[in-house]
Amino acid sequence: MKTLWSDNAVESLRLYKKEKLCSLTAIESLFSPAVKIAGGNNSVMAYPWRAVWARRSETDRRPRCPQFLISVPKRRLRRAVDRVRMRRVMREAYRLNRHLLPEDAAIDIAFIYVAPDLTPYKASVKAVTKILGQISSAE
Repeated sequence: MKTLWSDNAVESLRLYKKEKLCSLTAIESLFSPAVKIAGGNNSVMAYPWRAVWARRSETDRRPRCPQFLISVPKRRLRRAVDRVRMRRVMREAYRLNRHLLPEDAAIDIAFIYVAPDLTPYKASVKAVTKILGQISSAE
């Protein structure tokens, strides 16, 4: 089974660079108030994560796969090791559950941590599954 994410015949669970949302203009447009007013992006809440997502335009030249970013605010977790841990947990949960999204969906997703302290891995996986399910049903 060939997928968009891998070049091999066997499906790869690896995260590729093209799946990470790095474009500054794309990130700004994802959080832009003008886009929110026009109804261009949506928000999904599943404790301890909140996701903001938007469809990309057809003229966008970036790869036609879902791209994501993870934000763990210093305001929520003061210690850097805790912020890094939650980013790793989120990245792993997304990597294992990204199959819930359509392969050719041109969407940008920003995951934002909202809990005031560390949460277990199972809670993050459950939240990611719920978020990705809601995004795919809205897509």
